[in-house]
Amino acid sequence: MSVTVQIQDSIAHISLDDGKANAVSPTLLDQLNKALDQAEREANAVVLSGRPGRFSAGFDLSVMGQGGTVMANLVAGGAKLSHRLLQFPVPVVIACTGHALAMGGLLLLAADYRIGAEGAYKIGLNEVAIGLTMPLFGVELARGRLHVPHFHRAVINAEIFSPRGALEAGFVDQLVPEAELASAAVAAAVQLTQLNRSAHHLTKLRVRNEILAGVAQGVEKEFGIVLT
Repeated sequence: MSVTVQIQDSIAHISLDDGKANAVSPTLLDQLNKALDQAEREANAVVLSGRPGRFSAGFDLSVMGQGGTVMANLVAGGAKLSHRLLQFPVPVVIACTGHALAMGGLLLLAADYRIGAEGAYKIGLNEVAIGLTMPLFGVELARGRLHVPHFHRAVINAEIFSPRGALEAGFVDQLVPEAELASAAVAAAVQLTQLNRSAHHLTKLRVRNEILAGVAQGVEKEFGIVLT
């Protein structure tokens, strides 16, 4: 099992751990969406974390290497997940436990609050560096969430950031020592649950209207899939 979920004190703790790089595969997407389904039913906030040292290395390259429909379906699945997280009905906190690259970096951009572990970790969008054209949904997600001076550097130049640089760029909102990451993420989730749930969700939709539209338009243009 790559994804586990536990509900504690109305917080859904969703963990990614495949024992390796937490690559985003069809299996991981299926399991993560099922965990989010449970969170929608049973929780007032989500804390999404990776395994120690790794949040996610991005799309599974063994799938991406097959090209064609197989690759397109995986990328479209990642886009749909990003779109879902952007408008998720309860607050989503990500505890970035280590390296977060490509789709791993895009997941950070889809959450409400991101806390990174201090350490020798790499965070960024390395698609261009490994010979992949950034998908349109990723461009729009990065355009909406990264700080303006870092947008082109991150997307076009595939610049990779340290946790401190990722904080400046807009991939994360806060850095804490690695040993404090779990407790800091829970504290952030608890704080967000004190907000009015309906007001938080509806305001999220208003603020992210352009990003959501851009992601949806990108998915429809590239993959012919209409997101709602």
